[in-house]
Amino acid sequence: MARSFEPAVSRNSRGDRQNKIAEYVLREGSVSASQLADLFDVSLMTVHRDLDELERQGVVRKFRGGVSAQPSSVFESNVAYRLRSAQAEKAAIAQHARTLVEPGMAVMLDDSTTTLQVAYLLDDAAPLTVITNFLEVIKTVSQMPGIRLISLGGEYYPTHDSFLGVPCIEAIESLRADVLFTSTSAVSPTHAFHQEQEIVLVKRAMMRSAARKVLLIDHTKLSGTALHQLAPLTDFDDVVVDGGAPSDVVRALRDRRVNVHIAEVDPNPAAG
Repeated sequence: MARSFEPAVSRNSRGDRQNKIAEYVLREGSVSASQLADLFDVSLMTVHRDLDELERQGVVRKFRGGVSAQPSSVFESNVAYRLRSAQAEKAAIAQHARTLVEPGMAVMLDDSTTTLQVAYLLDDAAPLTVITNFLEVIKTVSQMPGIRLISLGGEYYPTHDSFLGVPCIEAIESLRADVLFTSTSAVSPTHAFHQEQEIVLVKRAMMRSAARKVLLIDHTKLSGTALHQLAPLTDFDDVVVDGGAPSDVVRALRDRRVNVHIAEVDPNPAAG
């Protein structure tokens, strides 16, 4: 039977096999250990050793009998998984966010994959200052002429591809941005949440250092919670959601005086 995914066979090195396991799990979201053993023609014990190593690297999260790249209320998903999720929705949200940026601004971007979409659109906004702790945004913006880049240091976290910790927070506190674009893992009718306290502390510092705070949230994150409360939604000047957000959820947010903007997803995106 033909497969759309061709795994490495057991002849390949352990590192090659782990890379292909990671690729497969990131694409599928969740998979059982026995499926991986069959797929890669190795023993269950070998699969579990590989998964232990991938979990240590922060790529996947093990559970009884299997492994997942999907987030939970306690663990955030790896950045590679987040980059693949809700791509059209994030692009639409970023397009709306771009309308809030004017030349001469100091723009702060957190380490969310939605703000990465905003970064892609900043090449025609120069002159501009961009402040970020997200390595992928640093790589993107550093190639754009006319944009001054301020990178926030700290301890590098591979799971998030970003810099966190006390040095990062101290750097944020020394700066003042005109606008912050941020996202998070879950939003209830009243609050924004995230699974990891290190991320929460950095996001809160960013909020304190920005004149305007804009929360970018795709509809898959609505009506949920996570371990740590980030902030009340009313602490944000704007909340931008995509057109897939349920109308009753949007209405409930607006009833609580949350300034919600709807970014409609293009049903026929241009090819190429």
